[in-house]
Amino acid sequence: MTADSPRPVEYMKQVFHSMERARQEVRPRPEVQQVGDVTYVGPGVVRARGLSGVRSEELLRFSGNRVGMAFNVSRGETGIVLLDESSGIGAGSEVRRTERVLEVPVGEELLGRVVDALGRPLDKGGRLQIRKKLPMERPAPGIMDRLPVTVPLQTGLKVVDALIPIGRGQRELIIGDRQTGKTAVSVDTIINQKSDDVVCIYCAIGKRSSAVAKVVSDLRQYDALAYTTVVMATENDPPGLQFVTPYAAASMGEYFMEKGRDVLIVFDDLTRHARAYRELSLLLRRPPGREAYPGDIFYIHSRLLERSTHLNEELGGGSLTALPVVETEAQNISAYIPTNLISITDGQIYLDPDLFQKGILPAVDVGMSVSRVGGKTQLPAYRAVTGDLRLSYSQFEELEAFSRFGTQLDEETRKQLQRGQRIREIFKQPQYSPLPVEEQTAVLVAANQGLFDEIPLEDVAEAATKVRAAVTDRLPEVCKRIRGGESLSDEDLEAIGETAESAVK
Repeated sequence: MTADSPRPVEYMKQVFHSMERARQEVRPRPEVQQVGDVTYVGPGVVRARGLSGVRSEELLRFSGNRVGMAFNVSRGETGIVLLDESSGIGAGSEVRRTERVLEVPVGEELLGRVVDALGRPLDKGGRLQIRKKLPMERPAPGIMDRLPVTVPLQTGLKVVDALIPIGRGQRELIIGDRQTGKTAVSVDTIINQKSDDVVCIYCAIGKRSSAVAKVVSDLRQYDALAYTTVVMATENDPPGLQFVTPYAAASMGEYFMEKGRDVLIVFDDLTRHARAYRELSLLLRRPPGREAYPGDIFYIHSRLLERSTHLNEELGGGSLTALPVVETEAQNISAYIPTNLISITDGQIYLDPDLFQKGILPAVDVGMSVSRVGGKTQLPAYRAVTGDLRLSYSQFEELEAFSRFGTQLDEETRKQLQRGQRIREIFKQPQYSPLPVEEQTAVLVAANQGLFDEIPLEDVAEAATKVRAAVTDRLPEVCKRIRGGESLSDEDLEAIGETAESAVK
């Protein structure tokens, strides 16, 4: 041992301190969580203190593995909306921060399943193996990330595809009084996507469990559930869960859109969504706005529907088409919520209760309905046969209403009424019977050429069925070109007309 060497006792102290430092470095540090106390529990909402660093829309956990979302963030108190039942939560209960926003599971595993907004299965399909999650709230794509809406989304309904065309990436509102067939139009559109490789999401908000069960049963019966995810929050669920459900469904659809696929999402319906938000706002003492609705009700719907788009090719070229449903009262489309959604969307399909009561199904009022994207999304075959059909049909409806006050009609008016009545019969379509584009085109060509004018009204439906069968059987090449998006030549129109004429004789 040299004079400069440390003494044995000091040397051992240095070794001991080195080992202690190494042990502290590898020892797992205790996880730090901010814990608050519940001060108030109401129907679907909770107020808590002690969460000074909480962020808006942060996921919070209560005892019993119940979850909530931070909604009102202030210095002294945090307003929380519950996503579970409040049983077991009382004043003094602990609430813990998770330091992450509310996330929803996404992926192929959700297809064919019925889940809630948090991805918890509500069917008998067993537990889900989820590999990826996305935030519930996501910013809408920017303008430079979008492409024009040019590819049609076929609903299978003649009156919609011919006169109110919908494109992939569009937001088309379905509006009407209760019990007018809004959900039926949505379900038929989903069923019609079977051969088009479109992923579908049916989002039920505040509906009865029996109504959602019927939709699920119908989708299963017509083999549409395999490519559909049903996201639901019934009227018995907490209002917070009803509020987040459409945003969760949008995130599930965006996963497929960003993979380059086309997605159709139905929000059924946003009237109940607005009511759930109103309930939360009043319970958390947010200031009410016009008609006792919060003033930001426009914003909660616009930030949801703006996520529907057609992405450019650099981002995969996928699309998210939204069909929001809204319920009116006594045909009042100028009420607060309907006018909000009309101004946000790219058009509306209006369902008239008077037409519904007359048995004209689907009860689409052509004069009140519009698609602001228009014919850009239609296949060329439709443009060749619909032409002035929308205008002439609207004129027929006005003429029919006027003719009830007169006793004598000239020959030209009588023929115009006969043609319009038969076109209306053609537009009638039973539920769960969407038609392919070539069959729709064949019937519309026959109607334009007046082949149904002399047929009694009660026999028009049978004659249209014969026309569809004859054209698909005898003109397979023409049907193939129609499906492929090619324009119809004069020879094609003549061939369809001759085939239809021979079928109705």
